[in-house]
Amino acid sequence: MKIVAIDGPAGSGKSSVSRAAARRLGFGFLDTGAAYRALAWWALDLEIDVTDESAVTGLLNSFPYSISLDPEREHVVVGEVDVTDSIRDPRISLCVSAVAANLSVRSWMRDHARRVAAESGFPGVVAEGRDMTTVVFPDAGTRILLTAREDVRIARRAGEAAGRDLAETTASVRERDAKDSRVVEFHDAAPGVSVVDSSDLNFDQTVDAVLTIVERGRAE
Repeated sequence: MKIVAIDGPAGSGKSSVSRAAARRLGFGFLDTGAAYRALAWWALDLEIDVTDESAVTGLLNSFPYSISLDPEREHVVVGEVDVTDSIRDPRISLCVSAVAANLSVRSWMRDHARRVAAESGFPGVVAEGRDMTTVVFPDAGTRILLTAREDVRIARRAGEAAGRDLAETTASVRERDAKDSRVVEFHDAAPGVSVVDSSDLNFDQTVDAVLTIVERGRAE
């Protein structure tokens, strides 16, 4: 099975570009960040402090998480609750970094992502998220670091977040980058990882750039 692993910092367009690429390739789409958000949602629902690493780690053995890989419709479930929309709530965004910084959680998510991709039923999977190219799928046939200048990423995030001003968005992106940099390297591509800088590209051009790399890998 073909794996396209896409990594990159906040605001680089990983999710939307990866989903579009999956559609055009006829592949499944795996949003690994949804798992961290779903675990954060579950911890809050159980009134567990997300900064308590031991308590959060203790949830993993019974974490009833599932996600569809259909690029046309994301469907995220915890137990019997559809949390597809709930995990995008601002309260989850504010605390998900604490969950994602938990090394035990990252290990669980790595194994879960590999298992879900292997059992996807698709001819390939586009998997996006932190450390996709180096830790989760280091042997993927195509590995891409999707990046952009900080000012571009901030502007994109400001456009996505209704009601948030530029100063607030700038602080949010920089804080997310700082937290993520403690556990993963996402600014520089590892050996063998292709770079797509979308700073001066529109959405369609960025998707085309990703697909060009995928096709180049097929030809090699």
